[in-house]
Amino acid sequence: MGGVSLLPLALQKIENEYVLFGVAGLISLVAFVALIFVPAISSYGRIWEKAVAGFLSLFVLLALVGVGVVVGLAVVYYYNDIAEILG
Repeated sequence: MGGVSLLPLALQKIENEYVLFGVAGLISLVAFVALIFVPAISSYGRIWEKAVAGFLSLFVLLALVGVGVVVGLAVVYYYNDIAEILG
């Protein structure tokens, strides 16, 4: 293809918003692991207890993500009404 690599062309199309959302997601995931997952697992001694604590921690993560998605969709759906209220 004329010596042009496709990777730099693909990276040029990434907008700043996507990079910021990716960084925010990574920070959120690191915070979840450090503040919820690791303490939950380290609180128990038996392997099955650690497995259950890990599963419940992941369940909490999915619940938090689900609530965030629902709130985000509600904001997008009612954006015009929210903008009118806020002026």
